[in-house]
Amino acid sequence: MITGDQLLVKQLNKSIVLNAIRKNGKVSRAGISVKTGLNKSTVSSLVDELMTDGFVIEEGPGASRGGRKPILLSINNNVGHVIGVDLGVNYIFCIVTDPSADILWEKRINTEKVDTKEKIIDKLVGLLEEAVSFSKNTLKGILGIGIGVPGIVDYKNGTVLMAPNLKWYNLDLKSIIEKRFGIKTYIDNEANAGAIGEKWFGAGEKETNLVYVSAGIGVGTGIIINNELYRGSNGLAGEMGHMTINFSDHDCSCGNIGCWENYASEKSLFNYYLNEFSHNSSDVLDLSVFDIIYNAKSNDQASVKALKEVGKNLGIGIVNIINTFDTDKVIVGNTISLGGEIVLEEIRRIVKKRCFITRYSNIKIELSKLGMYSCAIGAVSLVISELFAAPQF
Repeated sequence: MITGDQLLVKQLNKSIVLNAIRKNGKVSRAGISVKTGLNKSTVSSLVDELMTDGFVIEEGPGASRGGRKPILLSINNNVGHVIGVDLGVNYIFCIVTDPSADILWEKRINTEKVDTKEKIIDKLVGLLEEAVSFSKNTLKGILGIGIGVPGIVDYKNGTVLMAPNLKWYNLDLKSIIEKRFGIKTYIDNEANAGAIGEKWFGAGEKETNLVYVSAGIGVGTGIIINNELYRGSNGLAGEMGHMTINFSDHDCSCGNIGCWENYASEKSLFNYYLNEFSHNSSDVLDLSVFDIIYNAKSNDQASVKALKEVGKNLGIGIVNIINTFDTDKVIVGNTISLGGEIVLEEIRRIVKKRCFITRYSNIKIELSKLGMYSCAIGAVSLVISELFAAPQF
């Protein structure tokens, strides 16, 4: 008789094997044994089960070093699809991927400030219906849905505790989606999702420790320590956009005063563009953040100065992050990162000037490799990380 502990060990080992195949591409059973430390007979047995389950396929013979040619294995990308959603403050972006996170379908729709919670959820459900319809012709259908939300999330229960920019409080989003679609759904903070996406598939693949900074309408961070997402004791770590950098100025939507995101977000970009450089407010209202970034790259000096000011303020917060975590790399993503070198150079200048840690070590600061896909790919990774189990997020 197989005990519960034995079943748990077997499932863990199966996930280790599956993850080894994902990380190494085409690899033989013997190669998996070497990389994982599992004995060859265990690997062979687990691979047979994974092939029966449809997750692994044989690709054919590999190069021989003498003797029989090894049979190479890979992930079966036709086993099923994964849906990832970046639920922004003024948009919803949805993608469908295979288990390797290659994008097969995508769609973005806008939401309006006047949209109620119910209206936004209706738009989300409609977009998910389109994604599910796209994914009918696979072995197992939809393997899961991941959603990144701009707010504080109880990820274990899938509840949005507070999303101040959406004015959402204590919303059981997981239950709403699972009840509608009957598909396992994972809800997390958008910056956590972005950090996982960059760790699995982006600029953080080779880093053991990193911090992802999502700078958009708000500012949030996802923190990876020893290859795992750091959630803190209550699962709420990473709300560094609400650390105080000014004791007496600018009320924040969270209820605090002087939060970092008040000085390093899209809102502050518009404020600097308007107030610091004397533009007519009606002109600014007609512009998007993408317009200002485009104009900056076209050498419009007001746009360049506004973007540099936001970059400087991002740098000040990043100094605090590096001094706190002594991380290998900081990755900057979301809309402000589209400012490219204008933003990045300013961040690096401030960090070099003010950061204590960088006197003794070379901390890498880079823009997101996944760009505006970071959160959506990260939301996909919430599902994939459960399938592949290691590392656990």
